[in-house]
Amino acid sequence: MIIVIGWLYVTLLVAANEPSIIAGIISFAFYGLLPCGLIIYFAGSKVRRERRRFKELQATKETPEETP
Repeated sequence: MIIVIGWLYVTLLVAANEPSIIAGIISFAFYGLLPCGLIIYFAGSKVRRERRRFKELQATKETPEETP
């Protein structure tokens, strides 16, 4: 997470150095927000997968077994 914060800081400084506000916003979005968003999304995929598996296991434990 510290890498993401550092990268956003660097891209914010680069965006502030652009000649126009629109160029700065586009620069920050494509060099900063988009790559960091992808990194955070892919880094959290394992947690989301484990959480989904845990919820499925809890759902199967809560349903009563039918015995004839």
